Amino acid sequence: MHKADLSDVRLRTLPALLKLQAEHNPDTPYLVTDTESISFAEAYNTCLSLASALSELGLQKNDHLLLYLHNCPQMALLALAANMLGAVWVPISTDYKGAWLDDAVQRSRPRIIATEAALVERLSVADDTTLICIDPTPAGLLAKPPIAFDSLLNRPANQADFSQIDYGDTCAIVWTSGTTGKSKGVMLSHNGWLRPIIHGASLFYKSQPGDIIFNVLPMYHAGAWTTSVLRALVEGIPVVIEKSFSVSSFWARIEKFQATQSFTLGAMHMFLWNAPEQENDADNTLRVLQAIPIAKELKAPFEKRFGLTLAGSGLGQSECMLITTEAGAEQDIPDNSIGFARPDTLVKVFDDQDREVPIGTVGEIRIQPLEPHIICNGYLDNPAATKQAWRGDWYCTGDLGYQDENGAFFFSDRKKDAIRFAGRNISTMEVESVVRRHSAVADVAAFGITCRELAAEEELKIDVVLKPEHPLRHEELAKFINDNAPYYFVPRYMEFVAELPYTPTNKVQKYVLRERGVSEQTWDINNSEFNVTR
Repeated sequence: MHKADLSDVRLRTLPALLKLQAEHNPDTPYLVTDTESISFAEAYNTCLSLASALSELGLQKNDHLLLYLHNCPQMALLALAANMLGAVWVPISTDYKGAWLDDAVQRSRPRIIATEAALVERLSVADDTTLICIDPTPAGLLAKPPIAFDSLLNRPANQADFSQIDYGDTCAIVWTSGTTGKSKGVMLSHNGWLRPIIHGASLFYKSQPGDIIFNVLPMYHAGAWTTSVLRALVEGIPVVIEKSFSVSSFWARIEKFQATQSFTLGAMHMFLWNAPEQENDADNTLRVLQAIPIAKELKAPFEKRFGLTLAGSGLGQSECMLITTEAGAEQDIPDNSIGFARPDTLVKVFDDQDREVPIGTVGEIRIQPLEPHIICNGYLDNPAATKQAWRGDWYCTGDLGYQDENGAFFFSDRKKDAIRFAGRNISTMEVESVVRRHSAVADVAAFGITCRELAAEEELKIDVVLKPEHPLRHEELAKFINDNAPYYFVPRYMEFVAELPYTPTNKVQKYVLRERGVSEQTWDINNSEFNVTR
């Protein structure tokens, strides 16, 4: 283990960081799978050869290398090699196909595409785009055979000179998850990746010699890099790259690699929690898990059942991955808080008229950077969206929350998910937290739909997935909510569904549910005999 000192922001570039680990921590494994263990020195030398090969293929500074790959070490090596040239890597979801994939590729403007045999047939490659495949493809599959990844490893490495790479340069473009609509390409700088690791993730995990990170997030998602792949690079410890998240094999895989740290997002940890309880659930090597988000009342029982510590959290998004954080706070963190602003930013809460709201009042959380390269470099080829995200010097997060008298921040909801009804702001996350407490509920999504009687208002609807062999009447669930929450948490509309639409990173696509609206299967409280009590 060798934790890099990156207090000098000029050292915060990914190629320089890999070189540093290769010099000070050469033999420590960096990228680990069932069949591979690549040390920091091996990774650095491989990236030098790959950079030379990519340059020969025409990849230059600011060009785009598109990564259409399932999780694998080659994905990390290609990304870091591209950055050695000052080029930009663009990971896209392996769930994309057809017209959606064609659109994502076109919008990414790649000079080179790296993919694998299982995915290559989905791609429509322009004549001026070079295709690399990390594994053999069947003969005759493509009119123009792709370049084999292994053939790039034989190129003589050029002299390493990263002096022209600045910590504010765009080094990657990450597409947003699409939970609220069409995804946008977030242009991230080297500092945009490393700042949230230095001031957030590393402080949460408190890594020790012998620690091993276990990554289950898809590597087209920013969280896989900040919590795992690039954090391992900062701290000089191994990261196990799993192809995907699996509830049934999660703990066995943790044991196989003797992993001590991991990160779960969205519903992942709830899938683990809802799995049948075993007597030996706590008998595992995992020391720290960061589970985002997790309800306050579940933290203690989760830690006890699985014998681990749940790391703190904060507020972040692709555009700025560290807005507020519990890490490094000098004062006590209040329950359910997302922490405090960092000294390098101002964070305040505003109303829709761009006025700062009083303490304790819910509004939009906005951030003003006090140092360069804290926020992303904008959205790829989308100046309108970039402009819309800013109000003067303030970046608008689209997240609702409030601040207490001690400066701690609290998250309420995504602005697009929050419901305004009868003069009240209703947090869909709080509604979901109450509904999940019912023993028959496996999953739930709360969202607003336009009121039939008054278009200016929204009504609350919940779509509920029930546990197998747990029959439940709509009125029974409505009464449970009424008994355990404010009366206005009782939804007008309720529908029992087989499943919820998720993004590949296990976030509910609420815009899909809103588009579905009310169906013949939807229960309407106004057409029932249930009466809400206040």
